[in-house]
Amino acid sequence: MPSASLAPDAAAYYTTQSAFSDPGTLAPLYSSLPADPAELALAARGLVIHRLEGDDFGYTIPQDRLHNDAETRYIDDILRIITGRNDAPLPQPRVPADRFVGICRDIALLHCSFLRHAGVPARLRSGFADYFGTDGFHHDHVVTEYWDARRGWLLADAELTDPAIAARYAVPFDPMDVPRDRFLVAGEAWRAIRAGEADPKTFGLLIPEASLIGEWFVAGNVRLDLAALNRTETLLWDVWGAGADNAEGMTDALHQLYDEVARVAGNEVRYEAARELFTQHDGLRTPRTVRCLAAFNGPHEVTLRA
Repeated sequence: MPSASLAPDAAAYYTTQSAFSDPGTLAPLYSSLPADPAELALAARGLVIHRLEGDDFGYTIPQDRLHNDAETRYIDDILRIITGRNDAPLPQPRVPADRFVGICRDIALLHCSFLRHAGVPARLRSGFADYFGTDGFHHDHVVTEYWDARRGWLLADAELTDPAIAARYAVPFDPMDVPRDRFLVAGEAWRAIRAGEADPKTFGLLIPEASLIGEWFVAGNVRLDLAALNRTETLLWDVWGAGADNAEGMTDALHQLYDEVARVAGNEVRYEAARELFTQHDGLRTPRTVRCLAAFNGPHEVTLRA
């Protein structure tokens, strides 16, 4: 197989830690990490329990952890929580009671941080997975995209590297090479909906409190994905800029804007165009202060790190 190539500026950009992925003063903890991307995925997975996985692991997650762990934005803070519960080397999997209680974004961000530290270009991708047990539905999800010198950008879902979770969903593929028809990056989901090739009602987030589905929700994911491509890996419920709270709020102008974003942020990312669109458009660029729609702790304003 011929080798792939990545422009030097893009390679440098995606091997540099972001404000969100930087371990900061805890970087010495990374000295025990392996270099292989798959082993790094296992390491990341062994540090986190998804806040909906208590039953899978036979563990009752304390309410304060459900409320507070997953509101943690930055890797250095996540690492402080993890090592405060168990200060073993990071590659050592924790028992559920010693893990950070998070979501897909936190597992993917840890994996991304580890990869960048190892010199592997990596970025988060926001989109929709069809492999979480609901026939025909595409679940709101975040994975890691990493650079492979032979094959180019590959999608990795570190959440699936736990054998029990992979078995639960009968996943037939390698978690380090998720097929792009099983995980649609947000721009591809948007394009399929706009072309009439996909039903917007089959994309979103199904939770007991609400069903957040439809075109307006997909547009929000496109905005999140563009931000992540620009190393701004916010919480998934941080909102800002050009968007809508429901289907009725989707104007012609918003449709046109997200058509433009989807053209530069799909399976193939136009790196320079994605950088320019994000940095130059007030409705897309993440401001210093965002509105956090925290499920447990309630909506509030948050000023992000510079």
